[in-house]
Amino acid sequence: MKIEETINKASILCEALPYIQKFRKALMVIKFGGSSMEDPELVKSTMRDIVLMECIGFSPVVVHGGGKAISAELKKQDIPVEFVNGLRNTCDRTIKVVDKVLHEVNRDLVALANNAGGNTVCLSGKDIFTAKRTYAVDPVSGEKKSIGFVGEIIKVDTDKIMNIIADGKTPVITPLGVGEDGQIYNINADVAACKVAQAIRSRKLVFLSDVPGIMRDPSDESSVIQTICTTEVDGLIQEKILSGGMLPKIKSSIDALNAGVNKVHMIDGRMLHSLLLEIFTDKGIGTEIIKPDSIL
Repeated sequence: MKIEETINKASILCEALPYIQKFRKALMVIKFGGSSMEDPELVKSTMRDIVLMECIGFSPVVVHGGGKAISAELKKQDIPVEFVNGLRNTCDRTIKVVDKVLHEVNRDLVALANNAGGNTVCLSGKDIFTAKRTYAVDPVSGEKKSIGFVGEIIKVDTDKIMNIIADGKTPVITPLGVGEDGQIYNINADVAACKVAQAIRSRKLVFLSDVPGIMRDPSDESSVIQTICTTEVDGLIQEKILSGGMLPKIKSSIDALNAGVNKVHMIDGRMLHSLLLEIFTDKGIGTEIIKPDSIL
């Protein structure tokens, strides 16, 4: 290795130092989903990055999706796939597939992290999320539409999450909930991550997905908006810059910010080490969402 490359690596570590000091022991909720979960090497790299965060003293909490794996299994079983306002229509057959696939995804993510020397544990959302049935709401008419066993979280058992963290471990959580009647509900993973961040008052909430951030022009990845203030959100919705599946994510993110989360980050999970680049470098990547009174 050339001496210049060695010096460059040392410089990167020096740039990361103030962030390591600033966020040591800080709670960080990471939502892992999108097409970034379809590339085995990318998944392995991301879980290794989370292990790195754990090893240097951060307190990560992972909430994952599994939408594409679920859709693939539904197709295999000849069960129709339908989305309404970004939410999966979940019939009684679908919820069984969702439960099974998310358990398998969770187990595999934990195994990857622990094989890299991590100390992660499986945590089913069924054990921490109390949920009730929710409905898709037309953004224009306000009309409600039934979407089956899709739930909204009404309570988070923070003790179970915090006990795992206090034990020096990283919880990896499935987006499932259970109603007071014992019914299992499919939970939007973005919303679940926001609810966890809100409940434990995490320092940061990071979304790893299959877009580079929030873009003014969806066809132009160079149009990523670097910073969005919560006061700008309504205008961006009216301009349809924020729409579809982004809406529950944004609205839940605002709830999390109002509850004490410092910043929300939306970054490209398809990029190697995007999580580390966002947290440990001066420039960062993707889009950050902040409140007007946030200290930049």
